[in-house]
Amino acid sequence: MRGKIAVAALGIAAALVMTGCGTTGGTPTGAATSAGTETTAAAAKTPEDITFWLIGGDTPQELRDYLISQYKAVNGGTLTIEEQTWGDIITKLTTSMPDAANTPDVTEIGNTQSPTFTNIGAFLDISDMYAELGGSKLLQSFVEVGEVGGKNYTLPYYFGSRYMFYRTDVWKAAGYNEPPKTLDDFNKAVIDITAKNPSNIKDFSGLFLGGQDWRNGISWIFANGGELATVNNGTWTSTLSDPNTIKGLQQLQELQQKASMAPSTAKDQSPWLYINDTDSAKEEDGTVTSTSMLAATIMAPGWAHWSIGNLEQVDGKDSRVWDDSKFGVFALPGNDGKPAPVFAGGSNVGISAKSTHVEGAKDLMRIIFSKDYQEMLGKNGLGPANSDYVSALGDDQFAQALIASASNSKLTPAAPGWATVENSLKLEEFFQKVADGGDITALAAEYDALITPMLNGK
Repeated sequence: MRGKIAVAALGIAAALVMTGCGTTGGTPTGAATSAGTETTAAAAKTPEDITFWLIGGDTPQELRDYLISQYKAVNGGTLTIEEQTWGDIITKLTTSMPDAANTPDVTEIGNTQSPTFTNIGAFLDISDMYAELGGSKLLQSFVEVGEVGGKNYTLPYYFGSRYMFYRTDVWKAAGYNEPPKTLDDFNKAVIDITAKNPSNIKDFSGLFLGGQDWRNGISWIFANGGELATVNNGTWTSTLSDPNTIKGLQQLQELQQKASMAPSTAKDQSPWLYINDTDSAKEEDGTVTSTSMLAATIMAPGWAHWSIGNLEQVDGKDSRVWDDSKFGVFALPGNDGKPAPVFAGGSNVGISAKSTHVEGAKDLMRIIFSKDYQEMLGKNGLGPANSDYVSALGDDQFAQALIASASNSKLTPAAPGWATVENSLKLEEFFQKVADGGDITALAAEYDALITPMLNGK
């Protein structure tokens, strides 16, 4: 992928400021048009100039140009695309969306940000467009975080998923010639590879997994049938103490104690730094002393492959060039041999409830979910929202791993207070204490008591 699929944590202030947003918009008029097709109805409608916010640089310029030209053809108006940053998007959305004069008409939003903004009425109800834009063929985990009360407010824009990158040369040196088929086999393999340390490096990890890295760590919870939270009659409950969750946490703790040299304070930033060869010199005994660890395996979003490989000069610049003889990828296997349920990255997209150009905004949504645009996303390494078009990702090993890992992926709970949970950093605290060898059962009970009120906005 082109850039980091970041999912920023939300502050509770967002919910407080956004409460005044409405939830209804104009009634659609005129015939719907598909992207690239001008009909008499489209030509007759009043052109509307609209603004679309994209976050970060994941959407390439080619796709932006296409949206602008197609919008002109379909609607007759001007589409202005403004790029926002993940670092301040919450503040921008919080201050702009309640104001009809300043709101973007359509905006991208991180998938875990969507529940908070949809629950407080920031987005227009687009349930009437759900079937037209793809319906059940859309990535349902993303659809669910854009739902409130059975109505659709945001829909998936693109997906990315986490899978395993590994040093095939190191695995083979340790006696493993192919990826494991089950989660248990994977866990045993990375622990064994760490013990064997075929690279003879002091700071060696069979699996690099930071102690605070809950976004990757929750894969072991999900794979064992656990959840972070459940809902009953509208009330959310933290479920770290659930027996299935505990089982996943026990596996995770063993990996962090026996397979990972990552600090317990490490999050999920830049794990690819540790799978590339170290430049440190060997000592007389042949042991490599590294200031940055070497890992036989990491877990990262698919776009990380652009940062993995041999360091070579390309067009006069130092670049990482993938080497099939040294690196490989595979989807983390689950207990049943199918891909484990990993945390999915990516974004949703929706129409602002305060937009005064609803018809134009709906035209843009039709273009985004059209076959042409969905396939353009795939060809640029971004997982299309509609399953009919995932073949556009191609058939190389990265596409295969992305599709496999996304096939069973999950998101964080769609609780109204999930923003507060992320912003509190309680998950980072909890997972670090687990990595440090703490009593999992006692810690789970302690943090369930802290997180449950947050989930319900208390």
